[in-house]
Amino acid sequence: MKQDKFLIGILIGIGALVVFALTLFFTRQGKVEYMVDDTPEGVTHNYLLALVNKDYQKAYGYLADLDNKPTYEEFRQSFLSGNTNPDSAGADVGAAQINQDVASVELTVYYSYNDPFSANTGSSDRASLVLQDGVWKITYMPYSFWGYDWYQMKP
Repeated sequence: MKQDKFLIGILIGIGALVVFALTLFFTRQGKVEYMVDDTPEGVTHNYLLALVNKDYQKAYGYLADLDNKPTYEEFRQSFLSGNTNPDSAGADVGAAQINQDVASVELTVYYSYNDPFSANTGSSDRASLVLQDGVWKITYMPYSFWGYDWYQMKP
């Protein structure tokens, strides 16, 4: 009888811990919001968030108007076909270094793997932006967020 009460106490304790863990998990998942896009960091953050939200029209609006810019359909198709896959990576936006009308934003890009034995790894990279008509526009992002042939010379 005494062992039954002890076992029931342990099971109640485990149940309480599970409820507590689930409560923390669901309440701590904050929604990421768009930032003001008047800084290189804000534009970079908003571009990445638009890709995560699959708002390709908004993301395309952050691209610089330079020679060999992809069309909206080429941009969108790159993500829909899986050639560019932001779902397999994440990024933390760091500080920007601004030199007149050119900026470089530090990024830590995290790549995820599908097996349970690999840890997510982070690597340093950068985003490049230019100031066009008073607005920061992206000219380069790391691979998972950018097509390899964007802004390249077309044959």
